[in-house]
Amino acid sequence: MKQKMAHDDDWAYVYVIKNPSYNDVCLCAWDSVLYAGTPVVYETRFGLDLGVVVGPAPVPGKTYEPGFSGVRGACLHFSDESEADDSKNSTDDGSHQCDSCFHCQIAKEPEKMKVDGAVTWLDHLATPAEMARYAENESKEEEAIKICREKIKKHGLGMKLVTTHFLLGEPKVIFFFTADERVDFRDLVKDLVSVFRMRIELRQIGVRDESRLIGGLSVCGRDYCCHLMTKEMDPVTIKMAKEQNLSLNSMKISGPCGRLLCCLAYEYDYYMEEKAGCPPEGTRIKIDRELWRVSEINILSRKITVAGSEGRTLQIPFEEIAYNSETGYWDVSEEYQEEIFSS
Repeated sequence: MKQKMAHDDDWAYVYVIKNPSYNDVCLCAWDSVLYAGTPVVYETRFGLDLGVVVGPAPVPGKTYEPGFSGVRGACLHFSDESEADDSKNSTDDGSHQCDSCFHCQIAKEPEKMKVDGAVTWLDHLATPAEMARYAENESKEEEAIKICREKIKKHGLGMKLVTTHFLLGEPKVIFFFTADERVDFRDLVKDLVSVFRMRIELRQIGVRDESRLIGGLSVCGRDYCCHLMTKEMDPVTIKMAKEQNLSLNSMKISGPCGRLLCCLAYEYDYYMEEKAGCPPEGTRIKIDRELWRVSEINILSRKITVAGSEGRTLQIPFEEIAYNSETGYWDVSEEYQEEIFSS
């Protein structure tokens, strides 16, 4: 708050800041341009600590643009904005956008924006002395974990120590642990204070938070999403798997933490957005003077499967079916019907 009061206006550069120790992500303001990887000191929920600039915050006010439905995969290249603009025009001739790709990830310069109550100000840029102290604290954390586990065993507490962290800005050490039920750790805190001679904080976390703290490789072969990039631990439901026509086998849709995969939530909105323009499953559609029933909607192939009499099935592209607001029914284009049933 002291740093914020020192600024005369509410306009500043806003950055995404990530704490490398416990992976908290927040938005912080600064009055000059900073680039990814810059170490900074800022106020966290535990106290002053070291953070790293991830990049500039998204500029507010821009409208959502639906994704390109024919994309083939992630583009791992980078380009400037002029090249990206050229690539958008490359699909005018009907070719696939990836055939003349000028890369889709654009390195953007920070822009000044109005700072509101959800954004805090950085305290200061980290000094070489603070970076040295941070490295020293990291070297002490392994020993602190060992000591704490010995004390937990001594008191016979039903808790699992996950990790520990020494704050940069004040003499305080935080121990993160998981437990199946409430734990009375008052005697444990007394023992830890006598050893470390500083403030001790024990914080109970869930199994998803444990994965977020320690990291690891998921079933896709990449780092855990919760550890690498997500800001909030948003709820993931089985409905998300159902809407994406995924197997409901818990072994296939659960992560190493035992909870549903975080990535189930990433494409859920896109699936719902695409399905909004399609007839729901079970809808009856009149095709060639016969009623067919929608049995499946495949978002990836962008085709609707309809079932007719005598076990017949037909796959219809999304662009060949539309809702008729006058009749209140879904219609298949006459051109498509002629093409299918004339052969």
